[in-house]
Amino acid sequence: MSAFRIFVPIDAAAQSVGANEVAAAITYEASQRNVEIELVRNGSRGMLWLEPLVEIETGGGRIAFGPVTANDVVSLFDAGFLEGGEHRLGHGPTEAIPYFANQERLSFARCGLIDPLSLADYEAQGGLAGLLRALAMQPQEVVAEITESGLRGRGGAGFPTGIKWKTALEQQAEQKYVCANADEGDSGTFADRMLMEGDPFALIEGMAIAGHAIGADKGYIYIRSEYPHAVATMRRAVDIWHAAGLSDFRIEIRMGGGAYICGEESSMLESLEGKRGQVRAKPPIPAISGLFGKPTVVNNVLTLAAVGDILAKGAAHYRDFGMGRSRGTQAFQLAGDVARGGLVEKTFGVTLRELIEDFGGGTRSGRPLRAVQAGGPLGAYIPASGLDIEMDYEALTAAGAMLGHGGLVLFNDSVDMAKQARFAFEFCAIESCGKCTPCRIGAVRGKEVMDKVIAGEDRESNLALVEDLCEIMTDGSLCAMGGLTPMPVLSALRHFPEDFGRE
Repeated sequence: MSAFRIFVPIDAAAQSVGANEVAAAITYEASQRNVEIELVRNGSRGMLWLEPLVEIETGGGRIAFGPVTANDVVSLFDAGFLEGGEHRLGHGPTEAIPYFANQERLSFARCGLIDPLSLADYEAQGGLAGLLRALAMQPQEVVAEITESGLRGRGGAGFPTGIKWKTALEQQAEQKYVCANADEGDSGTFADRMLMEGDPFALIEGMAIAGHAIGADKGYIYIRSEYPHAVATMRRAVDIWHAAGLSDFRIEIRMGGGAYICGEESSMLESLEGKRGQVRAKPPIPAISGLFGKPTVVNNVLTLAAVGDILAKGAAHYRDFGMGRSRGTQAFQLAGDVARGGLVEKTFGVTLRELIEDFGGGTRSGRPLRAVQAGGPLGAYIPASGLDIEMDYEALTAAGAMLGHGGLVLFNDSVDMAKQARFAFEFCAIESCGKCTPCRIGAVRGKEVMDKVIAGEDRESNLALVEDLCEIMTDGSLCAMGGLTPMPVLSALRHFPEDFGRE
């Protein structure tokens, strides 16, 4: 009789709620019962409210149980869960769970399916096909394929990836670089981390294809220091990739020092060069003069992770997902006061209401939803009355909001939006690189003025001052750190005037 295959996530979110203890308990109980098992530590499926999610491989697919604690393991064995037996924690076939079944998984298709550090698993699930096709193509053809797919930067800016790659390809230089920006610092975001811990070779393959496309043989992955599990997984994955000799492209891992500003590409490049993470004035853009003054493509983790699939299946396959100028899928991350927090990969055009109600199940507290902040700490607050907005770049921009990295943080009716506006200024004051005056000084003054507004001091004149500060920061800041800080402030003031003493 072959061993039972059991999957217990090694994802950091699963570990934080006891996945390692569950794995140890399963191993111990199996040995006590003389049951032969093969324990696979996979990535997360993204249903974080069910973590640790234990899956059993059966002839009819995987059966899910969760959230499992170490104390539940004995009862699972008693219930015959290895044969798919019924248990109070059972959810039936994993892929039939509505939260999971109603997604369109492209970038995260392998997450949770494979051993993250098994190249054999990766290849068996479609990995490497994109690289093999790309290496048989001319660089210009690869760039054209990416351009045709409509892929845009998933880090928040939404800049067309093909244009960036084409610019770097056209530069004449003896050295070029590809840099993956994994400094995922936005509140409520964890998609980069999930992918690096659950499917690291997808990122590496995308970087290798980018290197071939622009003529670069060297790359760096810049990961935030708060992601030790992702750092460890990526380092092992890079070593495995290099040892396999799959391409001449070489990658090094670098850890950030905890600065939010290094999520901005030029600040990240400064940090990679061993300097203080400060924004560079543009032009020149990194594709012309980036790392160490050489042409450099800087892409987000999810942007690069989509590349292999695009090359494997063709530009048209990817382009057929989405709408308008927003093509493909977006990894939406549900956090805050949400009943079913986790990652949802959907085509662009899904409504915010569908994400929050159909997938998220509303608030966890049971209190009425009041606002959703989309796009991180510099994103706009969308009121509960605005949930029917379609989630794509253009629709959100038209509504005075932004998609950002796909993070969605839910707030119930107990939130004080004036205090949230103050927090935006405070966050900017702490995280500003200090290079430009509108951001460095404007955020500090904004926080001070909001303190007066909250205290009820001459509210109207102080709110007028807040609006003036926001205009200066939007128009005069060197980068999006100061330029976008007014977005949460003004959206809170526009949609929730009563919290600011206005009728």
